Amino acid sequence: MVDVVCFHHALGLTRGVRAFADRLREAGHTVHTPDLFEGRLFDTVEEGVAHAQGLGFSTVLERGREAVAGLPEALVTAGFSLGVLPAQLVAQTRPGVRGAVLMESFVPPSEFGSWPEGVPVQVHGMTDDPFFAGDGDLAAARDFGAEGVTEVELFTYPGDVHLFADSSLATYDEAAAGLLVDRVLGFLERVG
Repeated sequence: MVDVVCFHHALGLTRGVRAFADRLREAGHTVHTPDLFEGRLFDTVEEGVAHAQGLGFSTVLERGREAVAGLPEALVTAGFSLGVLPAQLVAQTRPGVRGAVLMESFVPPSEFGSWPEGVPVQVHGMTDDPFFAGDGDLAAARDFGAEGVTEVELFTYPGDVHLFADSSLATYDEAAAGLLVDRVLGFLERVG
C-alpha cells in the first residue's frame, strides 16, 4: 500500500474528487486530498481557472508543494486537470516519489525541469476532450511516451467531455471512470 496525494481540478475539492480518493482508500492506500482553493467550489471550469489565475498559478503550485511537505517521501502524486500542475511539479522535483497519475491534463515535463529517472507515469483522458485533446495535452503525452525517458502508460477513453471521472458532475462517465480507477489501482500495486 502506498501514500497518494490527489490534487483537485479547477472546480475545487468536490464530492467526486473525494469519492475517487475513497475508492483508493478502500483498496488500502492512504490518500491525502489537499484543498488548494481553501474551500471554494466553482460551477464551471472557466470560473475555477479564473480563480486560479487570480490566485496566481505560482500560488497554486506552492500550495501543492506545501501540501506534501509533511508526507512520506515514497509518495504517488495524482491530479485531475488543473491538479496535474502540482502533481507533476511534485513528481518531478521531490526526491523519493514513486509515480504519478495525471488525469485529463498533461504538461510537457520541460515546464518543471526534466522527468526523474525511474518514476513511472499514467496519463488518462478522453480522445475528444476539448481541453485534454484540443489544447495539446494528449499530443504532448504521446510525444513524452515516445521519448522513452520513463515508463509512460497513456490511456484514452472514447468521448468528448472534461472531468469524466468526477462522480459529482454531470460530465461523469461511469464506465470510463470505473476503468480509470481499475487502472490506477493496478498502477499503485506495481509501484507500492
